[in-house]
Amino acid sequence: MSPERIDLRHVPPQPWKNGAGLTRELAFGGTSALDFDWRISIAEVARDAPFSAFPGVDRYITLLQGAGMRLRSHDGRIDHALTTPFAPFDFHGDVALDATLAGGASSDFNLMTRRGRCRGEVGVHRGAVALSASANEVTLLWCGDGAWAVDTHTITTSQGLLWRLPHDTLQARPLTPDAVLLHVRLCHDRSP
Repeated sequence: MSPERIDLRHVPPQPWKNGAGLTRELAFGGTSALDFDWRISIAEVARDAPFSAFPGVDRYITLLQGAGMRLRSHDGRIDHALTTPFAPFDFHGDVALDATLAGGASSDFNLMTRRGRCRGEVGVHRGAVALSASANEVTLLWCGDGAWAVDTHTITTSQGLLWRLPHDTLQARPLTPDAVLLHVRLCHDRSP
């Protein structure tokens, strides 16, 4: 089964309503982009801004470029410095957050999964790895930096490969010394 190839350069930006950034939606699963089981995007944050609350959604955010930001909830339960590139941070989307830039614009990789429909995780690889998947998993491999060979495919920075159906074990290996690969695993969960 061949994967879908995604290239950020070909994904149109959607400006935020508050004007503080742009989002490029890479892929989603579900009935629509609004009623998603899962959604993957890249955000470009240009200035301090609130992050909208997404009730019933689990979120995963990973800094790609820039100095990053501090994420704080009004109740103080979340206070996280997202300043280390390629270090995923997960949190419940039920609470609105304020994002304060650490030093200029930044871009980040985002995964959202709807609780009760889908579970997800984001892994980071810097060396050769064999990637297996269970029968009901969706897999996205995203090149955060450098270049990667994934079986017979090659991806470079800001490109990805998406498998919506089960696949055999994938062999991924870096082609450049600085290569970083984000590995998203999504598992449909129909249990209550």
